[in-house]
Amino acid sequence: MALNEQQIQRRESLAKLRDLGIDPYPAEEFVVSANSVALKKQFESNPEETLNVTFAGRIMVRRIMGKASFTVLQDEVGRIQVYFNRDEICPDEDKTMYNEVFKRHLDIGDIIGVSGHVFKTQTGETSIHVTSFKILCKSLNPLPMPKEVDGKKYDAFTDPEARYRMRYVDLLVNPEVKKTFIARTKTIRSMRNFLEAKGYLEVETPILQSIPGGAAARPFITHHNALDIPLYLRIANELYLKRLIVGGFEGVFEFAKDFRNEGMDKTHNPEFTQMELYVAYKDYKWMMNTTEEMLRTICLEVTGSDKITFGDTTIDFGKPFERLPIFEGIKRYTGHDLTEKSEDEVRAIAKELHVQVDDTMGLGKLIDEIFGETCEHHLIQPTFLMDYPVEMSPLTKKHRDNPALTERFELIINKKEMANCYSELNDPIDQRERFEDQAKLLERGDNEGMFLDQDFLRALEYGMPPTSGIGIGIDRLVMLLTNNESIQEVLFFPQMRPEKVTQPDSNDKFTAIGVPEEWVEHIREMGYITVNILRKEDSAGKLSQSLNGYRKKKKLDISALSPELVQTWLNK
Repeated sequence: MALNEQQIQRRESLAKLRDLGIDPYPAEEFVVSANSVALKKQFESNPEETLNVTFAGRIMVRRIMGKASFTVLQDEVGRIQVYFNRDEICPDEDKTMYNEVFKRHLDIGDIIGVSGHVFKTQTGETSIHVTSFKILCKSLNPLPMPKEVDGKKYDAFTDPEARYRMRYVDLLVNPEVKKTFIARTKTIRSMRNFLEAKGYLEVETPILQSIPGGAAARPFITHHNALDIPLYLRIANELYLKRLIVGGFEGVFEFAKDFRNEGMDKTHNPEFTQMELYVAYKDYKWMMNTTEEMLRTICLEVTGSDKITFGDTTIDFGKPFERLPIFEGIKRYTGHDLTEKSEDEVRAIAKELHVQVDDTMGLGKLIDEIFGETCEHHLIQPTFLMDYPVEMSPLTKKHRDNPALTERFELIINKKEMANCYSELNDPIDQRERFEDQAKLLERGDNEGMFLDQDFLRALEYGMPPTSGIGIGIDRLVMLLTNNESIQEVLFFPQMRPEKVTQPDSNDKFTAIGVPEEWVEHIREMGYITVNILRKEDSAGKLSQSLNGYRKKKKLDISALSPELVQTWLNK
């Protein structure tokens, strides 16, 4: 691995610290008396009283000023300024801890622990006056710190791919990112508290499943060596939770990691979190009321209001949610009434509406595609889209007033599906027929058709009480509550394509463009590991200054470079 100049310098500092007898990665506990926010609050409530503290954090700013210096340390909740004075840190003649360790061998990104007392500077900033410090972790990679000039930030760490791939760095240099994940935790906690207060039991069900049931989606497949059988990462936990309802539990829920081997975009990640809830003796109308109450409660607890802003749109959780039958919605936004239309008729209408369809799609999939392409984007305020056709809902009870429909709703907010709910089908004979219809779709090439689950059918034959169930997408809900358009922003570590590792060019490639042989190794050390990277520099003057500065700093016995020579490298 080629190291750049800063990485080399930090490793040299690491070696010198060890030469001084300092362990840059100590094992023993460092006791912290307070975090940065609590410390400031405690001092400012009684500034006359001496407040002695021990504090640990990461160096984010350094201002070296001879015998006295300032740093800014960052902990989990904020930052605080720290004041170093040489003669107080080193009261004896040996000034190594200040002159060598602090001034020369500490860098931005290093983690240190300090002891001292809190005071207020002449500019009124609450700070720690250090009497001793200890290195807790030496950082070997420089942080991509933004520069601030006249209140404007430059060179901020904003590239999405870099941020998602190195979330640990993102969290350090973009403190506002942490707020999103704190809101995520609050969202899950609020939902869990709401459901537990209703008396429902949180459970766990298998992630590895012999049959990927409970949803229409393409699964991930693996193999169990000891049993010599294929297994699937679950696409939903629905069928196991309904088995528990059969077993006598009357209200169960689970926060589940589900996996679907499908596309990736701003609203889809192959691994995602959803909460599924099943309650006996309830129906989908009851679940609409409960969902509305729950989401209003979560919104208030997480954001402090029943209204949120997403982009330029205000979403109001305080008003009653609209209840819109799906065929009414399609008619409202396309002018086509699909009621009692055949598969061929619906396919023809889809083509007329320029909706992409193919011969593998059955009637349910065709209706779903039409709605998704022509109607969903109109639904901004919370809307229960309800009464789906039977073909779209193989696990749902038929509508009590119209057997061609099912008692199902999807909750749409800001053009996105947030939840999916059924009055659950508990007729085992009806369920078997629908599974068999799904199996036919699989045979036609629809890789999102459902598998036939014989054990689940057996469970239903023992009798499941009337039940309502719902699945709520946690990731999308957090996106909404935190005003984030991309699912990657609400996942600590979203799935990414494999990182491309750039291999250094050979010496011959550098010398071929005119780089002197004696300079090649040092140019690579400065981070220019390929000719293409080198040629991205647009100023031969600045590049030659940088290279010659490196030569001087390292006291290299090689020829200086003229801007004219460097320009020839960039031209070739």
